[in-house]
Amino acid sequence: MKIENIEISSSSPVFIIAELSANHNGSLETAIETIRAAKRAGADCIKLQTYTADTMTIDCDKDDFIIKGTIWEGQNLHKLYQEAYTPWEWHEELMRVAKEEGLVCFSSPFDKTAVDFLETLKVPAYKIASFEITDIPLIEYTASKGKPIIISTGIAEEADIELALDACRRMGNNDIALLKCTSSYPAPINEANMCMVRDLAERYKVISGLSDHTMGSTVPIVATCFGAKIIEKHFILDRSIGGPDASFSMNEEEFTAMVKAVREAESAIGKVDYTLTEKQVKGKDFSRSLYVVEDIKEGEMITEKNVRSIRPGFGLHPKYYNEIIGKLALLDVKRGDRVCNEIFK
Repeated sequence: MKIENIEISSSSPVFIIAELSANHNGSLETAIETIRAAKRAGADCIKLQTYTADTMTIDCDKDDFIIKGTIWEGQNLHKLYQEAYTPWEWHEELMRVAKEEGLVCFSSPFDKTAVDFLETLKVPAYKIASFEITDIPLIEYTASKGKPIIISTGIAEEADIELALDACRRMGNNDIALLKCTSSYPAPINEANMCMVRDLAERYKVISGLSDHTMGSTVPIVATCFGAKIIEKHFILDRSIGGPDASFSMNEEEFTAMVKAVREAESAIGKVDYTLTEKQVKGKDFSRSLYVVEDIKEGEMITEKNVRSIRPGFGLHPKYYNEIIGKLALLDVKRGDRVCNEIFK
C-alpha cells in the first residue's frame, strides 16, 4: 500500500495518523492550528471526517435517535453531528495547510456524496469508520475509486470484516488495511485485544493496525510490537476547549510522547539477527571462561579446586571444563592465569 509518497508495508515504519474529527470545535482557525500541532507532534497524516448531519442521519426526536450508554448520553444524533461535523468548505484549505506542513491528508466519507466531493479534492486514500463497516454499498463505492482504503473494525464480527473485504475486492481494490478498534469512548485497556493486530494481518492477508480510543500510549506501543503498521489517534490542541471528542483525544504533548514511544518500540523490535554488534562482541569480555584459581605445579592434576569457570572471558571456553579435569599440568601455572591447551595433557 502506498499513500502519496509513503509506503506502508510489513517492513515500513508505522504510519501515524492524527484524527482531527470534531476537535476544531467549530473554528477553522483551531482546525488549522491543530494540523500544525499534529506536525510538531510527529504525525505522518491528518485525517478529516466528511459528512453533514443530514448525510449522517435525520432530524428526528424519536427515542431511536437519542443516544444511550455512551459519553454522549441523552443527545440527539442529528444535533450531535451538527455540532461535530467539519464544514465541507473548509476541506480544501485544511488539505492545503496539511500539504504545506508535509502531512498526508485524507478523510472518512460517510455517504456517496462525500466520496464524490473528496474525489474533486484528489484525496490519496479513504478511511471507513467503524460504524460504517456494515455499509457495503458505501464501501463498494469508495473502493471503486481505486484509492487505498483503511477500514476500522470497532463493531465488526468476522462476517462483517469478510463482507467489507469482499466489497473492496469486487471493485478490484486490494489496497486494504484493517485497523483493530474498540468502539468505546474512551476505551478500557483491558478490551484492547492487541493480539488481534497480528491476527488480522495473517488471517486476511492485509496491512493491519490500530484505531485507538484508549487513554495514553500503552496500547499503541503494544500494537507496534504486534506488527501494527498504521496507528490512528484522536488529536486535540487542548482538551479544555471541549467538544464531542475531547475527552478521549490526545493533546500535543501526549501525542508527541506517543510518537516517540512508538518509534522507540519499532527500534527495539529490530530484526532477527544472531550476529553480534561490536559492543556485544566487546561484552563477551565479561563472559565466563576457564581460569587457574590456585597455583598448579608441573605434573599436578587439574581439579575442580584449582580450575574454575569464572569471569572474565579470555580463557578457554567453559565447554571444555569436563575434558580437562583430571589431566596433568605440563608446566607451572599461577593463580589468575588463563587456562589454555598448552598447560595440560
